[in-house]
Amino acid sequence: MAKIVLIGAGSHVFSSRLITDIIACPEIRDSTVTLMDIAEEPLKQAEAFARKLVQQNRFSTRIEATTDRRQALAGADYIFVAVMVGGGRLGMIDREITLKHGLDQGDISTQGPCAIFAGIRHLPLLLDICRDMEELCPEAWLLNYTDPLPPICWAMNDYTRVKNAGLCHSVQGTSADLAKYIGVPHDEVSYLVAGINHMAWFLEFKWQGKDAYPLLREKFKDPAVYSGPNAAYNGPDIARAELFKAFGYYVTESSKHVSTYVPYFRKRPEDIERYKQDSGEWYLSRGKLFASRLKERNDNFTQQIRGDYQFPLVLSDEYGAVIIKAIETGEPATVYGNVKNTGLITNLPEGCCVEVPCLVDKEGIHPCYIGELPPQVAALNRNNISVQELTVRGIVEKDKTKIYQAILLDPLTSAVLTIDEIRAMLDELFAVNQEYLIGWK
Repeated sequence: MAKIVLIGAGSHVFSSRLITDIIACPEIRDSTVTLMDIAEEPLKQAEAFARKLVQQNRFSTRIEATTDRRQALAGADYIFVAVMVGGGRLGMIDREITLKHGLDQGDISTQGPCAIFAGIRHLPLLLDICRDMEELCPEAWLLNYTDPLPPICWAMNDYTRVKNAGLCHSVQGTSADLAKYIGVPHDEVSYLVAGINHMAWFLEFKWQGKDAYPLLREKFKDPAVYSGPNAAYNGPDIARAELFKAFGYYVTESSKHVSTYVPYFRKRPEDIERYKQDSGEWYLSRGKLFASRLKERNDNFTQQIRGDYQFPLVLSDEYGAVIIKAIETGEPATVYGNVKNTGLITNLPEGCCVEVPCLVDKEGIHPCYIGELPPQVAALNRNNISVQELTVRGIVEKDKTKIYQAILLDPLTSAVLTIDEIRAMLDELFAVNQEYLIGWK
């Protein structure tokens, strides 16, 4: 059977979900699962969880663990990557700096200055992994979960020969939100989505084969749906609802994400309050609380592993195991992947990273042709794509000027700060990330 590698396995939330999916899928559970991380203690915990899950269910899945990346990659068939270089510490510091300079962002995983600096830390590592793969497992698939996903996948496509796709759960998560909003079971809705990661658009949204957008528009007139306790699990979904009303199509990911990717919802404190967004200070407080409770959560997880706790064997809504099953068995499946735009979306730039439906079968992952997006949502995508392109070129070429220009073009940043203010903020961001900027010009 296949050799499946998880790089970044020390994050037990990421690794436990993927390990469970692999073991819960009968067609691929006899594979070898190799866990790799540079942090030994978290890696041991992930290994112990995997072995416990296999032992509880009396399966034959082979579990390996190593801190040696090349050893892990040798002969691999599928590689998942979900890493956070430097942990969450620098992300918190980046947020503190941007907030001090007057830029109050929501989620910082994909777009904006904090995401760009996460890319500076993460993208070189992903390219190193790809170079190892070209030598050690050239036919393997790399399935990337690491953010910022679009520039990382863009760079892998432009600068390596590795077969890859970026994976996210925003499409399936949003479809569940929309079914909830109109009050129907999730399995009764269907959809067609395309765009870019965290900003893809429900070009079609149907309930029992009929257009459900009129019903959704009517539901958003109800305050209980628009901003009340029945809103999405991420909290009130006002920013996405407002984009839907203004541009005609519903966007993937949550309001806390998309409010950072456009200039409309976070310019002033009163905007953040009006659209019921969490402030940057709230995110900092939550991050500190998460860090303070990390040991407690890890201790609880360890106790579950050592004790009699029966870990549930339930498939998540992630696409990873679905992709492996389809390739290994030849039984076709459809997923949403982040791939190179080779004429798939004709009014977005050739070569950028787009999120589209993909057919998966024994021959691999096959992205589907979409054609033109509605021009108004394509324009919103292009605003973000311009930033992503300069981010890729700046990181690969080690060029601070291109990073400066990328941040100048960021929709929210440019709506809030002047050129001089952006430069001052950037100088501080470069200073605290200096260890990742060796050889930069």
